[in-house]
Amino acid sequence: MYTISSQALNLPVLNSLIYEGLKIQLSEDVKQNIVSCRNYLDEKIARTIDPIYGINTGFGSLYDVRIDSENLTKLQENLVRSHACGTGEFVPESIIKTMLLLKIRSLSYGHSGIHLETVERLVAFYNNDILPVIFTQGSLGASGDLSPLAHLALPLLGEGMVWYKGTKLLASEVLDIFGWQPIVLQSKEGLAMLNGTQFMSAYGVHCLLKSYKLSYMADLIGSLSLDAYDGRPEPFDPLVHLVRPHNGQIKTAERIRGFLEGSELILQPKKHVQDPYSFRCIAQVHGATKDTLSFVRNTFETEINAVTDNPNIFINEDKIISGGNFHGQPLAFGFDFLKIAMSEIGNISERRTYQLVSGLRELPVFLIEKSGLNSGFMIPQYTAASIVSANKQLATPASVDSIVSSNGQEDHVSMGANAAVQAYQIIENVERILAIELLNASQALFFRTKNTSPFLKSFISSFRLEIPKVTEDRILHDDIEKSIKFIQNTALESELLFN
Repeated sequence: MYTISSQALNLPVLNSLIYEGLKIQLSEDVKQNIVSCRNYLDEKIARTIDPIYGINTGFGSLYDVRIDSENLTKLQENLVRSHACGTGEFVPESIIKTMLLLKIRSLSYGHSGIHLETVERLVAFYNNDILPVIFTQGSLGASGDLSPLAHLALPLLGEGMVWYKGTKLLASEVLDIFGWQPIVLQSKEGLAMLNGTQFMSAYGVHCLLKSYKLSYMADLIGSLSLDAYDGRPEPFDPLVHLVRPHNGQIKTAERIRGFLEGSELILQPKKHVQDPYSFRCIAQVHGATKDTLSFVRNTFETEINAVTDNPNIFINEDKIISGGNFHGQPLAFGFDFLKIAMSEIGNISERRTYQLVSGLRELPVFLIEKSGLNSGFMIPQYTAASIVSANKQLATPASVDSIVSSNGQEDHVSMGANAAVQAYQIIENVERILAIELLNASQALFFRTKNTSPFLKSFISSFRLEIPKVTEDRILHDDIEKSIKFIQNTALESELLFN
């Protein structure tokens, strides 16, 4: 059980919550924060005649339309229903669950005016894996993730669809299973649910967790390829990196030296003076991605521990302020940087694959005996190249675009939600590209008489239990899929990922 408290969430904690399936609860302090804020808001509404945006007014460009007190619940319910305009693919269930967690986190600070009962229902959804059906398209990433969060909120009303035990059901049916009544939203509650960046943030958490793992795997697989290609060790000498001391570069070189420790291949005399850049510059290229990951991680860890709805309520200062904390610009930039950085991991990986199949360094052409009769590993490189090209297209920045909405009231938007989905696609693609490199590196090592390092030998031996040597042409789609699964099933400790 994990307790939502004043303690900040970070990637290692989220990694445990997501992959260990821990349940959550609210601390007593958090409950008091939520209750105190709601009590303050009720008193404020009762004693003021002034309009308060989104509480007793319309939304967006309808901000100056005053709503009577008897219609405040209807106002909030209409908001949720009208904004549930998502379309496209289904958001993966793991990301939906993270959205629930991050919405609970944002509401826990007591600046949103939501009822404790509503937050506790979200906790119950999370703990029972009741996951609202949400779609990838519909958010501008500006007034928060309005459409996705509307779909997140619909089941509170007993409306919309949810995933439960692997099946898509009406939310009303699942409420009946648990004996729950629909939540009756009060003033501000619908807006508190819809304003926020939890769609973008949940995608960001997923993308970062996977990117850190793939960054590690890229170093490992790159080391295998380096040994299989009969590469030189000198480019990873610490002296080279201490005179250009980028943190990621230093870390990558150190990691590769560790992977290759004890390798007979890396220490054997070389006939060549230099390696191609895709080998010689692994530390510089992979390292630049690591440094970008650090920046993006800081952005998202700040965001997931922030209040991102609107307006914000400040009890001690007796203020309700309509601001712009829902705007996704920081996240949009973060996603675009992440897209570029991870695309380059795939780009350089494909180049190493290309070198391995080119018939150089005493390796057979396309890594197969009797080439000509057999095409061997000719076409997996094509596949990797096509995916790399797709990534370059997806990596075009989304954050530089903006389309005016809400009759000009929302006249600048971040498009961070589009960037989030693009980043997700790129990172899935990078996993496939690395899986193809791993497949090629394993095959190339079969043609070496000397051994790689004990660590890499143990790793590749496990891989070969799944995918043996290719001696004549077979359907390599199956091998690629097995290689992808192998990477996915390779578990890494948090200290390897995030330190």
